[in-house]
Amino acid sequence: MKKKTIGLLTGGGDVPGLNPCMKAFVMSALENNCRVIGIRRGWKGLLNYNPEDPTGSEKLAGELNYYDVRTIDRTGGTFLHTSRTNPQKVQKKDIPDFLAGSDLGRPIDDEGTMDYTDHILRVIDHLGLDVLVTIGGDDTLSYSVRLHKEGVPVVAIPKTMDNDVFGTDYCIGFSTAVTRSVDFITNMRTTIGSHERIGVIELFGRHSGETSLITSYLSYVDRAIISEVPFDINRLCRFLEEDRHNNPSNYAIVTISEGAVMEEGNIIERGEADAYGHRKLGGIGAIVAEEIKERNGIDIVFQQVAYFMRSGSPDSLDRMVAMSFGHLAMQLICRSDTGKMVALHGGKYTTVPVNIVLSGVKRVDVPAYYNIETYRPNIRDFMGVPMFLT
Repeated sequence: MKKKTIGLLTGGGDVPGLNPCMKAFVMSALENNCRVIGIRRGWKGLLNYNPEDPTGSEKLAGELNYYDVRTIDRTGGTFLHTSRTNPQKVQKKDIPDFLAGSDLGRPIDDEGTMDYTDHILRVIDHLGLDVLVTIGGDDTLSYSVRLHKEGVPVVAIPKTMDNDVFGTDYCIGFSTAVTRSVDFITNMRTTIGSHERIGVIELFGRHSGETSLITSYLSYVDRAIISEVPFDINRLCRFLEEDRHNNPSNYAIVTISEGAVMEEGNIIERGEADAYGHRKLGGIGAIVAEEIKERNGIDIVFQQVAYFMRSGSPDSLDRMVAMSFGHLAMQLICRSDTGKMVALHGGKYTTVPVNIVLSGVKRVDVPAYYNIETYRPNIRDFMGVPMFLT
């Protein structure tokens, strides 16, 4: 039987759990007599790989052995590095020199943006990849769907600390992000309480407010603002003043998703859009803090937890899921069952068609888990609810 050669890459933002996932996958692949080619920098690595200059491209793709992955599970992040490159939407400034003017790109607008999928397919063929395993969020995995449609055998592994990949109850990185945030808030109580202030804690979460919701639920903060529900700043200020007054320690705390918006307001974005059309978020927490200070006349402690949520080693749950996803992905390959994404449904490991990531959006079930009047978590009925309230 021909030894299978498998490509492995990570894309999008890093999260704790990526390295344990890749170690488990590579170890399993080696046990099953497969070769694994590690692709550095996600889709950017394939985009910049020049088959006519394999020596110059050797840092972008190389075979992984036992010693390459032996200790990677002891740290967070991704040892293969990552990017937010989208090969089917490459802006003119990001086109590699060797591809400029070639017939491997298809123009998709009048500004020089190109689709280089034909080049990606050429590189996959050049590397002799029988299967491509991609670990990422909905952006990264959306291009996995494209390659699947082009006939490339793919297996996808969902990761994102927002936990918003459609088709799975859980994504690698979510538990650690919540754990970091709860610990951060618990520690911040000493300062916020000592100075009798109102604390505004901004958490990552573009379109899904799950990190804000679950963090607030677990840390018993006073109010939680989530991306799915526009909020009334006047009502929030009033609630927080009452919460502070009713607290014997005379302080209050609110968590807020970075993608949250005020009623009749706009999402706070900055900078240039990336290859997936996303601009950087962040700033709504600072605006809310200023509004609270102005309206209530109370000093504020404002903190963006931000990258702290995705830094460092994974907690035990993320490590468990990451390793299990890695092993499950290899089992699919051994069965020649590609075009799938590994997933968790109802607390059990399973698989779904990879194209499911494009068939819907995963958001907080507001009627089931959130009170839009009080801006607080409110689980209507725990019977039959998934462990992470997803």
